[in-house]
Amino acid sequence: MSNEEEAAAEAAGDTHLLGFSDEILLHILSHVPSTDLVLSVRRTCRKLAALCLDKSLVHTVLLQKDYQASEEKVKQLVKEIGREIQQLNMAGCYWLSGSTIEHVARCHSLVKVNLSGCHLTSLRLSKVLSALQHLRSLAIDVSPGFDASQLSSECKATLSRVQELKQTLFTPSYGVVPCCASLQKLLLYFEILDRTREGAVLSGQLMVGQSNVPHYQNLRVFYARLAPGYINQEVVRLYLAVLSDRTPENLHAFLISVPGSFAESGATKNLLDSMARNVALDALQLPKSWLNGSTLLQHMKFNNPFYFSFSRCTLSGGHLIQRLINGGKDLRSLASLNLSGCVHCLSADSLLRKAEDDIDSSILETLVESCCNLHHLNLSAAHHHSSDGLGRHLCQLLARLCHLRSLSLPVCSVADSAPRPDRAPAPPAMHAVPRGFGKKVRIGVQTCPNPFVGQSASQPASVFWSLLKKLPYLEHLELIGSNFSSAMPRNEPAIRNSLPPCSRAQNVGDSEVAAIGQLTFLRHLTLAQLPGMLTGSGLVSIGLQCQHLQSLSLANLGMMGKVVYMPALADMLKHCKRLKDLRLEQPYFNANAQFFQALGQCSSLQRLCLVSRSGTLQPDAVLAFMARCLQVVMCHMFTGESLTTCKSLQQSLLRSFQAERPALNVVIFPLLHEGLTDVIRDVPMLHLDEITLFKSRVAEEPPNLWW
Repeated sequence: MSNEEEAAAEAAGDTHLLGFSDEILLHILSHVPSTDLVLSVRRTCRKLAALCLDKSLVHTVLLQKDYQASEEKVKQLVKEIGREIQQLNMAGCYWLSGSTIEHVARCHSLVKVNLSGCHLTSLRLSKVLSALQHLRSLAIDVSPGFDASQLSSECKATLSRVQELKQTLFTPSYGVVPCCASLQKLLLYFEILDRTREGAVLSGQLMVGQSNVPHYQNLRVFYARLAPGYINQEVVRLYLAVLSDRTPENLHAFLISVPGSFAESGATKNLLDSMARNVALDALQLPKSWLNGSTLLQHMKFNNPFYFSFSRCTLSGGHLIQRLINGGKDLRSLASLNLSGCVHCLSADSLLRKAEDDIDSSILETLVESCCNLHHLNLSAAHHHSSDGLGRHLCQLLARLCHLRSLSLPVCSVADSAPRPDRAPAPPAMHAVPRGFGKKVRIGVQTCPNPFVGQSASQPASVFWSLLKKLPYLEHLELIGSNFSSAMPRNEPAIRNSLPPCSRAQNVGDSEVAAIGQLTFLRHLTLAQLPGMLTGSGLVSIGLQCQHLQSLSLANLGMMGKVVYMPALADMLKHCKRLKDLRLEQPYFNANAQFFQALGQCSSLQRLCLVSRSGTLQPDAVLAFMARCLQVVMCHMFTGESLTTCKSLQQSLLRSFQAERPALNVVIFPLLHEGLTDVIRDVPMLHLDEITLFKSRVAEEPPNLWW
């Protein structure tokens, strides 16, 4: 900007951007990506040049999901402000080369750095850490080929001062843990596959002789999350063995997330007994087999707990109330509670109860009253059916939790106890709408309630509608069928058959989906296995009213074998201007030109994942969509197309768009192909964990666990 332009801006006062106060301008600039801020905005005029280098903007640099951050931009950024950076988040920057990541060594003032998902060899890691003498917090990956003996003495000196470590393991190893003598927080993510690409079976015995005893004496937080596979369990036992010898006196959070069964050993029993005697926890998560039938909870001590996860445990609600809440103990400090897959957690006794029986509303009422400040609650993957008692429905009781910001519920739990007079019966499968964008043909089906009118006096409000009305600040909502399982599980072949939905889920349809439109601040929405959806008209209500929606996951809506909601989805998408992530899982889905034209109106879209057994796609439509949506950097499609068609389209997309989009990740592959597992292992963890693989994410981890 010239001197004349600056003078004009000053004369214009508050009618021009530069007329705002420095405080307001700094707030605006804080939303600009660091690369744009330093390399572009700073060069527009003298005032912005000064503001862009304000310490509030350059002390913390976030490159995570800055998909436009090319190699040259990152190098130039570090060159210009590297010495000022104190916190640097490069998590998931998989597109940057190791030589570019090495430039982090120039940021000598770094106190906290996240390099998870970045390409780093042992030697490069050693070079980077050797230069960071002030580092106290570190996140890295440990990949095959990692060799701790290659770490220099300067690097080990830096590691000895690190207090927080997040380590993602792709190979059996202790990583840098033995070098970290001052650890207070240890987060371990086990992503080791049971076999190498060549088919060799891995073993935790590879770790023998690698390490010395890890330093746990100052540990306050221990967290371990395991991907499926026996090797991950074998390796985590080696980490736990040290803890069992001597439990850290200041341990406050102990969390282990394990899919499936994880048998107790003598060492783990000793560890739990020691914890019960010597520490008071404020966060707890244990494998289900450690809790089922155990009196452990009765003996554990808690000090103002903020997070509990009893995911997939068979504990009854009676036991939870008795052992955890002591019949109604005040748990106002609890912010996050995960009871996903706890099929009996809302019943007094699990021995005589069937999974489909009605819940004991007094159990839920005690839980709500005791944990009245909950922000995150997960009750998914279970049948929580309410009886006809007045005011005792699950939705009516949950409405008292006015602080909720994220909520995950099974679809059947939000159905009214008795059939509503305003709901038409679900039509038989032969009357469903044909898939695709073709002309709608409906025979003998009554019209659904208009989702845009709301609940009139002549139509009593559903309990779900009333629940959402009481939770206006909800940001994350999941409605997932009790029997839903994604066709694409982790580290296994695709699932060819799925369980039928709960019969009560048939009573949850378009009007309930439309009720979600009340959530003005909604950012993340998941809808899975809603067989009662007839036209998808409620989706349009969400698109119109939920203008902050950033991620949308839809799976198995309507009756299986028929894609009934495509016209409504097309109408919805044109209103989703802030949508960044879309995951769509639906058998027989026809990803044709009309679908991609509608999707092309989502101007902020960055990631797309399509999973469709026996589904089809139009390659020309995909190419046109990618040319129109310039911010899309992830395109994953797993359909019924042939391997030849998939490979051809994938190569065309990479050839056409890789040069302008450095972070572009494209995977087009037949869903039922035997090579799917090998293809999945090459997907960057950032995308695989956040969108490609389906899972419930509410209360999955404690709030603010890391960055």
